[in-house]
Amino acid sequence: MDKVQILVVGRNGQIVETVVRLVNNNPEWNASSALTDEAAVALFESQVFNLVLLGGGIEPASDTLLRRAFTSLNPEITIIQHYGGGSGLLATEINMALEGLR
Repeated sequence: MDKVQILVVGRNGQIVETVVRLVNNNPEWNASSALTDEAAVALFESQVFNLVLLGGGIEPASDTLLRRAFTSLNPEITIIQHYGGGSGLLATEINMALEGLR
């Protein structure tokens, strides 16, 4: 089975790095990350993702821009918001989103 591909988008490099590490602790998941809108859209255009995780700190205008860009490229993409709360909450959020994809 292929790994679930997750794009993590955030503004704080250390937090994004931590989220990526936590996601990649699950052997069934693989995370890629971006700190800017441009990098996130470029990654999304070049790779197939199953899920997009938007972190805290993304301004409302960027949130809207990213959601529009991702859904225009893949109308079926699942986008979830993650504001923090530890690895247990993160895993639960991802698992709940993935259940909706099955």
